[in-house]
Amino acid sequence: MTGSDISFEFFPPRTPEAISRLETTRDRLARLAPGFFSVTFGAGGSTRELTLETVLAIRRTTGIEAAPHISCLGTPVADLRAVLRRYVDEGIRRVVALRGDMPSGLTGIGELRYANELVAFIRAETGRQFHIDVAAYPEFHPQAPSAKADLENFKRKVDAGADSAITQYFYNADAYFRFVDTARALGVTIPIVPGIMPITNFSQLARFSDMCGAEIPRWIEKRLRDFGDDRAAIRAFGIDVTAELCARLLDGGAPGLHFYTMNQHEAVEAILARLGLGAGHGLGRGTEALA
Repeated sequence: MTGSDISFEFFPPRTPEAISRLETTRDRLARLAPGFFSVTFGAGGSTRELTLETVLAIRRTTGIEAAPHISCLGTPVADLRAVLRRYVDEGIRRVVALRGDMPSGLTGIGELRYANELVAFIRAETGRQFHIDVAAYPEFHPQAPSAKADLENFKRKVDAGADSAITQYFYNADAYFRFVDTARALGVTIPIVPGIMPITNFSQLARFSDMCGAEIPRWIEKRLRDFGDDRAAIRAFGIDVTAELCARLLDGGAPGLHFYTMNQHEAVEAILARLGLGAGHGLGRGTEALA
């Protein structure tokens, strides 16, 4: 494994302080020569211009590919078409296609309701202009009626033209491996890259996990509660847990790692250092890298 098998996700900054923090994070993580960065897209395209500005700034300052997220729920097809045209004009060659969330206060869901419809739309509009990433849920989407339905939905996204998938974060490696095995049995052959959320703030992690359906294993939750407000202890424990998870995933054949950075570099760098990845170094594998 090398830096090119790693990717990092950011969200568009809105304040001068947030811009400065992201620039620092971007520049530090760029030293690892990741395969790409990705930048989120607000509900209904609410951060459309900020997303594009962030993507272009990443590419301009680092020379590394940056993939904007694009979501369809609550976004008119005409707007999606305009966004895609702009991305093509700007030379963007990778996007992350998601269903997305309904913007607050809106009731109409738009012409496209599901991510597989968005993937098909992107292919119809732009052919093979973009490498398309889609989402996968090893612990299953919280709104899916069943595990079977969620897997079938994932396959529809692949069949519509997705090139690779990035999973929701998780802390149970077995859930990822079982999901991949089941997807392969359904005929899915694209890379399924595990999404990794560093643990730095328990209350924030619990809130995110409630929203997205990611399970915090009971033993991890109990340890985090025991630490109380000791941020240093939470961070140290979180780095240990997440680095061990990453090592197991890589040993088990995961094709890479995608980090949800929350626009912060410290925990991500510490985790990758445990795995043997630093500027100019390759990525070590498994327990040898953690020794």
